[in-house]
Amino acid sequence: MLPPFGLKKDKGYRGLVSTTAIGASSFEFMPERALSRSVEDYLKAIFGLSEGGESASTSDIAEALDVQPASVTGMIKRLATAGLLQHLPYRGVRLTDEGERAALKVLRRHRIVETYLCDRLDYSWDDVHAEAERLEHAASDELVDRMAAALGSPSHDPHGAPIPTRAGTIETANLTTLADGAPGDRVRIRAVRDEDAEELRSMAADGLVPGVALQIESGQKTEGIVSVIVGGDPLAVKDHLAQRIYVVPDKA
Repeated sequence: MLPPFGLKKDKGYRGLVSTTAIGASSFEFMPERALSRSVEDYLKAIFGLSEGGESASTSDIAEALDVQPASVTGMIKRLATAGLLQHLPYRGVRLTDEGERAALKVLRRHRIVETYLCDRLDYSWDDVHAEAERLEHAASDELVDRMAAALGSPSHDPHGAPIPTRAGTIETANLTTLADGAPGDRVRIRAVRDEDAEELRSMAADGLVPGVALQIESGQKTEGIVSVIVGGDPLAVKDHLAQRIYVVPDKA
């Protein structure tokens, strides 16, 4: 989550996948040139799509941002000229160190704003994503740092996504979706995708929130359904929803 927290369907969340420092201390967030909202959106999307060092394709970026491929092509040229990404012909694009640094700053603002809205202003977790999408471009770094301090420097947002540190590090973990689990697996929810408010309300109603342990029921799988046990009770989770729930093995 997705990434940004992973915007590409069925790709997992970038930044959810051993704690890793990108450029370590040299990646400390520092004053940089001002970027437009559009540029920040592109950088965040490309970061989310570039899981595991993969390149992001023009079509994937267009789908993630709901824009025309021609618009993406034009922006890619601008960002490459600005030194924010590398365009690899026929292979897609990758962010440069400067581009990743900028993308992480946007992600940090977004996830701290979400956390602050939930924790201090009583927003529900299904309401904060859209609000944070707007505020992430307006909040100053100083404001975000003060919000983080007031919250006790949280490590994850309400949906389980890791919050980049001010030093430019972000936790990663090897996650799978609930839909990819095998019968009998015991797992714990680590994060959920946050773009769809209705889906988040459905997850909350069923108790499918980060930190919850569950077991995938043994036996033959029903097409389109993942049968699980949550808190001792059986629950049928639709496959499309299970694909948006990220889990780790439950070692408890």
